[in-house]
Amino acid sequence: MTDTTPDPAQLLAIAVTVAREAADTARSMRAEGVSGVTTKSTATDVVTAADRAVERQVVAALAALRPGDTVLGEEYGGSGAPEGSVRWVLDPIDGTVNYLYGLPQYAVSLAAEVDGVAVAAVVRNAATGDEWTATRGGGARRNGRPLRASAQTDLSQALVATGFGYDAKRRAHQAEVLTRLITRVRDIRRFGAAALDLCLTAEGAVDAYFEKGLNAWDHAAGGLVATEAGLVVGGLDGRPAGPDMVVAAPPALFGPLTDLLAEFDAAGGP
Repeated sequence: MTDTTPDPAQLLAIAVTVAREAADTARSMRAEGVSGVTTKSTATDVVTAADRAVERQVVAALAALRPGDTVLGEEYGGSGAPEGSVRWVLDPIDGTVNYLYGLPQYAVSLAAEVDGVAVAAVVRNAATGDEWTATRGGGARRNGRPLRASAQTDLSQALVATGFGYDAKRRAHQAEVLTRLITRVRDIRRFGAAALDLCLTAEGAVDAYFEKGLNAWDHAAGGLVATEAGLVVGGLDGRPAGPDMVVAAPPALFGPLTDLLAEFDAAGGP
């Protein structure tokens, strides 16, 4: 690390402070009643006034603390960062449908990237106050407790989490994949918040996770938490994690799971 390279520990401290305040806002706005509900890509892809308010709050807080940085957020977008500078990747409320229905699985997800690589991350469940953090090379923690991923080595005994897209044709394809996969694993879980799915995988609450169609803000923070807990995070056929597929699994499960997903064309379809 050079004198000009941002310190991941310092970035994490900023991320935690900002995410906690943002989570408080999301939770208090939920208590007051969900408002300003509109849709984005499809009629089932919802966004609320709280999503927008929380993103504005985080952007303002980061601008005050680190005015030279850039932010990529789900609701208002953003831009890339100059070489060597920090870009923050934000999902203000990951799990908006859960938020809409009052299910306690929604989170503020915030990662700090340098040259496109996440170096610090926090995912805070706004409903429960549970918090997962990581720095690159520094390990992952839940509420301060070090995390270690599942030691499961047999895919047939693995509990696997996943998620679904909003487009009906994509969901139909994903359902076909699940129909074939569910006979090859212990069982499937779907919680509805990708960042939390990755964190639950990091702590071994589920053994593995996969999903097609994620954007950077969906997996930047949770992906670092998962990696630092000992999981392999990537795509299919040696590709990096991205919109076509994100897989997080222990080393012993990653190859067998990605092989099956490739065989079932999980990254294909709409």
